[in-house]
Amino acid sequence: MAQGTVIHVAPEQPTHAVCVLGTAIQLDVCGSAPGDCTSFSISTSPGVLVEVAHGPPAKKNRTGSSKWPLDPELEVTLRVKAASASTGDQKVRISYYGPKTPPAQALLYLTGVEISLHADITRTGRAKLTRAMKNQVPPNQRTWTWGPSGQGAILLVNCDRDGPGSWGMDCEDDRVLDSKDLQDMSLMTLSTKTPKDFSSKYQLVLHVAKSEMDKVRVFQATGGKLPSRFKVVLGPEQPSHLLELPGGQHSRDFYVEGLTFPDADFPGLISLGVSLLDVSNPELPEALVFQDSVVFRVAPWIMTPNTQPPQEVYVSRIFDNEDFLKAVAALAKKAKCKLTICPEEENMDDQWMQDEMEIGYIQAPHQTLPVVFDSPRDRGLKDFPIKRVMGPDFGYVTRGPQVEEITGLDSFGNLEVSPPVTVGEKEYPLGRILIGNSGYPSKESREVHRTLQDFLGAQQVQAPVSLYSDWLFVGHIDEFLSFVPAPDRKGFRLLLASPRSCFRLFQEKQQAGHGEVLLFQGIKRKKQRKINDILSNKILREQNSYVESCIDWNREVLKRELGLAEGDIVDVPQLFKLARNSSGVPKAEAFFPNMVNMLVLGRHLGIPKPFGPVIDGRCCLEERVCALLEPLGLRCTFIDDFHSYHVRHGEVHCGTNVRRKPFSFKWWHMAP
Repeated sequence: MAQGTVIHVAPEQPTHAVCVLGTAIQLDVCGSAPGDCTSFSISTSPGVLVEVAHGPPAKKNRTGSSKWPLDPELEVTLRVKAASASTGDQKVRISYYGPKTPPAQALLYLTGVEISLHADITRTGRAKLTRAMKNQVPPNQRTWTWGPSGQGAILLVNCDRDGPGSWGMDCEDDRVLDSKDLQDMSLMTLSTKTPKDFSSKYQLVLHVAKSEMDKVRVFQATGGKLPSRFKVVLGPEQPSHLLELPGGQHSRDFYVEGLTFPDADFPGLISLGVSLLDVSNPELPEALVFQDSVVFRVAPWIMTPNTQPPQEVYVSRIFDNEDFLKAVAALAKKAKCKLTICPEEENMDDQWMQDEMEIGYIQAPHQTLPVVFDSPRDRGLKDFPIKRVMGPDFGYVTRGPQVEEITGLDSFGNLEVSPPVTVGEKEYPLGRILIGNSGYPSKESREVHRTLQDFLGAQQVQAPVSLYSDWLFVGHIDEFLSFVPAPDRKGFRLLLASPRSCFRLFQEKQQAGHGEVLLFQGIKRKKQRKINDILSNKILREQNSYVESCIDWNREVLKRELGLAEGDIVDVPQLFKLARNSSGVPKAEAFFPNMVNMLVLGRHLGIPKPFGPVIDGRCCLEERVCALLEPLGLRCTFIDDFHSYHVRHGEVHCGTNVRRKPFSFKWWHMAP
């Protein structure tokens, strides 16, 4: 709430004070009383309201009595009904009475003024405040609360690029480029009404804490044409700004943009304040008379899971993936998605679109923007997010260490998010971020860089879950899990790669007399394997037993942290093999194309073609996956990615990326 001051009066000479509409000022009656007085009375101009309370329990009474006893616990508060037409036009007379002395009087001349900051603290998304809203005293703008009945203004990081011909994010310059740039900012309005000569003795200052001034920029609308119509009044190196007080009633609009996302050293809250200062005595420093403020929370970056409707698919063109591109294009067309292809001359033979970026969004009541999160891996696609994805109404953010400090775990194939879940009584309406790490620290272990983990955790709305992925050759969680939409249960299924179910399937086919059927038929330069040979390969069995134990560890973590039951999980047949990495440490990679590493576009799934044993004219691996997923209303399309992706340690999901529709649920309605 806005805060006023305490007024001390004296019988010897009149006192002058300011009272701001909507606030109460404390009147020190007892401290001003002559020593032998025992009671007092108050008379005021019609525009002043007086309340007298005798201390706890507070019993407030209007000044109907002619006298009040002087009590050490006495509280007297004053309010004004309207702004003054001239300085000191509201009078308060305090009369003191004693048993033996004549009455003594103290005079107080009050000036009522209107000073109030307004922002969209009720989160209605209104671009302009109505007159009724401006005259209304906000409940409490100094705090920010979560939940459907919570209050507090919301701020977007202005991280898109709206201006034609501009470079970099809009928040990196100190201009309002156009009306679209303005739409990404939050409106704050200052309403004032003061007497004409008020500014000769008082000043009004807009301010932000020095610790927060590099997190926000505030523009004041000044009239005229863009971009000169707006000037920066707060921001980096500008913690305060002296405002004009021309007298009369005025309303000034300010536009606020965020400059950075919540992070380890920034909880996301920014307080913008206005202070009224008494400068009537040039021989003394200015005195603080009144203060009001509005707290904004910077909107978090939010990931979207596979269950959200797809809007755009991204993929790279490389020298040998033309058939792959045609298959992805056909799938995108079925799903009614836009397709964006990064040409060869721009990707420098970097096909791993999933690893380079993650598409999410930010949201305020008045605006929603997709935002690309650029990973720190910085290979051939390093310029794609900032040059081709970021643009008008499409934001950009990046975090991470220097290139020499990153590992394979810092790529975004290792970053996923679950659909909305409930765990016990705790709801996660925007799902939970999943990120792979080492199971335990060792000399050879890899970990996601702390900078990335801190950023993801600081967003608060998708509480991250750490999984164990360092057992994998590449190290990404999309090598053993995925989510697909479902019409029942929780609205989705978790797909987990399962060596156990693959061996079981092959045993069924062996027992049915198909043990001599080959894997990898039709693949050039690839040794074919019989079902019998795979089942009798002791080393392969042991390696997959190890892999199964790693996946089972994650299975239990996911069940616990996402509130899943076994019925929410589908085991996808998959085999792995161990290969030594550059450090000589054995790690797991897919034995045949990894079917769980799929592209999910609504009901349409782009699944790596496994080239499994063909029995009765159909691949038994494809047949089993269709039997598992098609009853959920899903359509399975198997895409040949063997030579263009699989042999390079990746699959369909690794080579694609998807922009999805934001959640209908508003993040500020949740309780982190």
